[in-house]
Amino acid sequence: MDAEHAEMSAASWRDAYAQVLTESLVTNGAALWKWYEHSWGVVLEVAFVEEDAWLAWRALPGTQAALDAVPDPLSGLLVHRGHGGASGSYVPRVPGMPPVADRVALPEPL
Repeated sequence: MDAEHAEMSAASWRDAYAQVLTESLVTNGAALWKWYEHSWGVVLEVAFVEEDAWLAWRALPGTQAALDAVPDPLSGLLVHRGHGGASGSYVPRVPGMPPVADRVALPEPL
């Protein structure tokens, strides 16, 4: 079902539930959250410092009720765990030196 043609669009759902979800994210220690709107629905990107906090937030009755109210549960909303996905919080890669042939160790002189 297209988010634009649902009885209530995903954007309308977000407008109705964003305040409740934001409050629960703040009170449960979310490090960051951000909404993205797409033609097929919305993405809620959420990041917690600890995995247990993510699981506790998802288990809250208010969170479950809000997520159950999504007009198209299969493609209307994607709750994304922030950068890093299932691997936890985002840790940026340290820029390294690209490999170059002249950086290969040369044999020691005799």
